[in-house]
Amino acid sequence: MILIGFDPGLGTTGWGVIAATGNRLSHIANGQIRTESGTALADRLVTLHDALTDILLTHRPDGAAVEEVFVNANPQSTLKLGQARGVVLLTAAKAGLEVGEYAARLVKKAVVGTGGAEKAQVHAMVARLLPGTAIAGADAADALAVAITHAHHLASARRIPAALR
Repeated sequence: MILIGFDPGLGTTGWGVIAATGNRLSHIANGQIRTESGTALADRLVTLHDALTDILLTHRPDGAAVEEVFVNANPQSTLKLGQARGVVLLTAAKAGLEVGEYAARLVKKAVVGTGGAEKAQVHAMVARLLPGTAIAGADAADALAVAITHAHHLASARRIPAALR
């Protein structure tokens, strides 16, 4: 199964594609989509949508996962993050993908073992879980962590008998 994870942001959205075969994970691709801060918001959102569409068409994932929005001290930043996240959700849904949504604490717990892990610990574990991977930056590493969390979640759900779900 091919899964794509997203770490949404208006300035930079990270993405990471992995293959999950049973309990085995392997890296396929990762990167970051950047938008220009001086550009109109609507144009930035279109740039994000177009880049996401290209990535989805290139990698043809079977499922997607997105990190949930956390509230910043600055409400404007939270709103912009929410708008970028909305574009990510819309683009994935229009591609026919079911989208898992995960809180940052859950991603940290799934990858590192504790919800209070530091960013550096998450990135180190992503590198360990996907050895030999050249990670395109912090946002791409976070997106790979989201994809890994989704893979673990799906694997756990498959172990639960259908009658109990």
